[in-house]
Amino acid sequence: MPVFSYDYSVPTKGNGEVIDISSEIAEAVRSSELGEGIVNVFVPGATAGVTTIEYEPGLVEDISDMFEKIVPVQVEYKHNLRWQDGNGHSHIRASLLGPSLTVPFSDGRLQMGIWQQVILIDFDNKSRDRKFICKVIGE
Repeated sequence: MPVFSYDYSVPTKGNGEVIDISSEIAEAVRSSELGEGIVNVFVPGATAGVTTIEYEPGLVEDISDMFEKIVPVQVEYKHNLRWQDGNGHSHIRASLLGPSLTVPFSDGRLQMGIWQQVILIDFDNKSRDRKFICKVIGE
Protein backbone atom coordinates (compact mmCIF):
# COMPACT_ATOMS: atom_id res chain seq x y z
CA MET A 1 0.00 0.00 0.00
CA PRO A 2 1.53 3.36 -0.99
CA VAL A 3 2.42 5.95 1.63
CA PHE A 4 3.05 9.62 0.86
CA SER A 5 4.44 12.17 3.30
CA TYR A 6 3.87 15.92 3.15
CA ASP A 7 5.36 18.50 5.51
CA TYR A 8 3.67 21.82 6.17
CA SER A 9 4.47 24.88 8.24
CA VAL A 10 2.09 27.58 9.46
CA PRO A 11 3.02 30.78 11.27
CA THR A 12 1.35 31.02 14.67
CA LYS A 13 1.02 33.62 17.40
CA GLY A 14 1.00 30.94 20.10
CA ASN A 15 -1.08 31.47 23.24
CA GLY A 16 -3.84 29.11 22.12
CA GLU A 17 -4.19 30.34 18.55
CA VAL A 18 -6.55 28.09 16.59
CA ILE A 19 -5.69 27.55 12.91
CA ASP A 20 -7.81 25.75 10.31
CA ILE A 21 -5.47 23.35 8.46
CA SER A 22 -8.17 21.50 6.50
CA SER A 23 -7.06 22.89 3.14
CA GLU A 24 -3.48 21.69 3.62
CA ILE A 25 -4.71 18.20 4.52
CA ALA A 26 -7.02 18.09 1.50
CA GLU A 27 -4.08 19.25 -0.64
CA ALA A 28 -1.95 16.37 0.67
CA VAL A 29 -4.67 13.87 -0.26
CA ARG A 30 -5.05 15.41 -3.75
CA SER A 31 -1.28 15.43 -4.28
CA SER A 32 -1.05 11.73 -3.42
CA GLU A 33 -3.49 10.93 -6.27
CA LEU A 34 -4.90 8.12 -4.11
CA GLY A 35 -8.63 7.44 -4.18
CA GLU A 36 -9.30 5.61 -0.90
CA GLY A 37 -7.49 5.56 2.40
CA ILE A 38 -6.57 7.60 5.45
CA VAL A 39 -4.50 10.65 6.17
CA ASN A 40 -2.78 10.98 9.53
CA VAL A 41 -1.91 14.49 10.70
CA PHE A 42 0.84 14.79 13.31
CA VAL A 43 2.26 17.86 15.07
CA PRO A 44 5.85 17.35 16.25
CA GLY A 45 6.51 19.09 19.53
CA ALA A 46 4.96 19.07 22.97
CA THR A 47 2.97 22.31 23.01
CA ALA A 48 0.48 21.98 20.13
CA GLY A 49 -2.27 19.59 19.12
CA VAL A 50 -4.88 18.81 16.48
CA THR A 51 -8.59 17.99 16.50
CA THR A 52 -11.78 18.73 14.59
CA ILE A 53 -14.37 21.41 15.30
CA GLU A 54 -16.79 23.64 13.45
CA TYR A 55 -14.35 26.45 12.72
CA GLU A 56 -16.42 29.53 13.50
CA PRO A 57 -15.53 32.49 15.76
CA GLY A 58 -17.86 31.56 18.63
CA LEU A 59 -16.63 28.00 18.90
CA VAL A 60 -13.00 29.07 18.49
CA GLU A 61 -13.48 31.37 21.47
CA ASP A 62 -15.36 28.66 23.39
CA ILE A 63 -12.55 26.12 22.96
CA SER A 64 -9.99 28.69 24.15
CA ASP A 65 -12.18 29.50 27.18
CA MET A 66 -12.57 25.79 27.97
CA PHE A 67 -8.80 25.22 28.03
CA GLU A 68 -8.33 28.25 30.31
CA LYS A 69 -10.92 26.81 32.72
CA ILE A 70 -9.42 23.33 32.91
CA VAL A 71 -5.71 24.25 32.59
CA PRO A 72 -5.29 27.91 33.62
CA VAL A 73 -2.20 29.85 32.57
CA GLN A 74 -1.73 31.53 35.97
CA VAL A 75 -1.11 28.42 38.07
CA GLU A 76 2.22 27.28 39.48
CA TYR A 77 3.47 24.40 37.31
CA LYS A 78 6.47 22.29 38.30
CA HIS A 79 7.67 22.53 34.69
CA ASN A 80 7.89 26.32 35.00
CA LEU A 81 9.78 26.06 38.29
CA ARG A 82 12.31 23.73 36.69
CA TRP A 83 12.76 25.42 33.29
CA GLN A 84 11.62 29.00 33.96
CA ASP A 85 9.94 29.16 30.52
CA GLY A 86 6.37 29.84 31.64
CA ASN A 87 4.76 27.28 29.34
CA GLY A 88 3.81 24.48 31.72
CA HIS A 89 0.16 25.03 30.85
CA SER A 90 1.03 24.63 27.15
CA HIS A 91 2.40 21.14 27.66
CA ILE A 92 -0.61 19.98 29.67
CA ARG A 93 -3.13 21.46 27.21
CA ALA A 94 -1.34 19.83 24.26
CA SER A 95 -1.28 16.46 26.01
CA LEU A 96 -5.04 16.66 26.59
CA LEU A 97 -5.77 17.51 22.95
CA GLY A 98 -3.22 15.12 21.44
CA PRO A 99 -0.62 15.48 18.68
CA SER A 100 -2.34 13.50 15.92
CA LEU A 101 -5.58 12.82 14.11
CA THR A 102 -6.60 10.39 11.37
CA VAL A 103 -9.19 11.25 8.73
CA PRO A 104 -10.53 8.81 6.11
CA PHE A 105 -10.87 9.83 2.47
CA SER A 106 -12.84 8.40 -0.42
CA ASP A 107 -12.73 9.35 -4.11
CA GLY A 108 -9.75 11.56 -3.19
CA ARG A 109 -11.84 13.70 -0.79
CA LEU A 110 -11.77 13.95 2.98
CA GLN A 111 -14.78 12.29 4.58
CA MET A 112 -15.61 14.96 7.12
CA GLY A 113 -18.94 16.44 8.11
CA ILE A 114 -20.18 19.53 6.30
CA TRP A 115 -19.34 21.80 9.26
CA GLN A 116 -16.21 19.91 10.36
CA GLN A 117 -12.70 21.26 9.92
CA VAL A 118 -9.32 20.08 11.19
CA ILE A 119 -7.63 22.59 13.47
CA LEU A 120 -4.18 22.98 14.95
CA ILE A 121 -3.94 24.76 18.30
CA ASP A 122 -0.59 26.24 19.30
CA PHE A 123 -0.65 26.43 23.09
CA ASP A 124 2.92 27.67 23.54
CA ASN A 125 3.54 31.12 25.01
CA LYS A 126 5.38 32.47 21.96
CA SER A 127 4.94 32.72 18.21
CA ARG A 128 6.66 30.30 15.85
CA ASP A 129 6.41 28.49 12.55
CA ARG A 130 4.51 25.38 13.62
CA LYS A 131 5.17 22.29 11.55
CA PHE A 132 2.80 19.41 10.89
CA ILE A 133 3.12 16.22 8.87
CA CYS A 134 0.48 14.52 6.74
CA LYS A 135 0.97 10.81 6.02
CA VAL A 136 -1.41 9.69 3.28
CA ILE A 137 -1.97 5.94 3.08
CA GLY A 138 -4.25 4.19 0.63
CA GLU A 139 -4.85 2.98 -2.87
